[in-house]
Amino acid sequence: MARIDPAKRADWSTEMQDFVDGFRSSVASAGPEEGRQAGDNLLGTLARYPSLAMAFLTFNKHLLSGSALTIRQRELLVLRVAHLRRSDYEWAQHVILADRAGVTSDEIRRVAIGSDAPQWSPLESALLASVDELLSEGVVRDRTWKVLAAEFDEQKLMDVVFTVGCYSMLAMSLRSFGIEPEEGLRPFLPAPR
Repeated sequence: MARIDPAKRADWSTEMQDFVDGFRSSVASAGPEEGRQAGDNLLGTLARYPSLAMAFLTFNKHLLSGSALTIRQRELLVLRVAHLRRSDYEWAQHVILADRAGVTSDEIRRVAIGSDAPQWSPLESALLASVDELLSEGVVRDRTWKVLAAEFDEQKLMDVVFTVGCYSMLAMSLRSFGIEPEEGLRPFLPAPR
C-alpha cells in the first residue's frame, strides 16, 4: 500500500513533465518500445518533490546511459541489489531490462543465489560479490577488487560502486514509500520468499 500516493501526470508541473520526457528518451533501452514499462508509480511519487526528482534522475541517467559498464554488467548489479534489498518493484523493472540485455532467465534466477552460483565467469562472480560486500560492509573487499581491477579501468570500478549505491538507495525509497508495481510489472515480480 502506498505511503506516498503517486501524483497523476496531469498534476505534474510542466518542468517535471518536460524533464521526465527528456529523461525517458535519453535512457531508452535497447529493444522494442512495446512492453517498455513507464514506471508511472515511481515517477509519480518522485513528482511530488520535483527538485529532488530531477537531481536524482540526472544522476540515475548516467548509470542508465553513460556508464562505462556494459548493460549486462549493470543489470546483474541492479538485480542483485534488488534481491538483497527485497525491492520487488526494482527487481521486476530490471528483469525486463536484463532480458533486453541478453541475460537469460536462468542467469536471472542465479542472481538471487549470488556469486557462488555455478556457471558465473570470475568477473561476473566478482560483480555479484561486490554488491554483497558493499551492502553488508560498505566496501569492496581486496580479493574482489583485485578480480574487478584486472578487467576494469578506474571508470568501470567507480561505476560499480555508484551503481550499487544508487540502486540500493532507490530500493529503500521504493519500499519505504510503498510504491506499488504497475500492472505491467506484475508478471516479473519475484516469487514470494
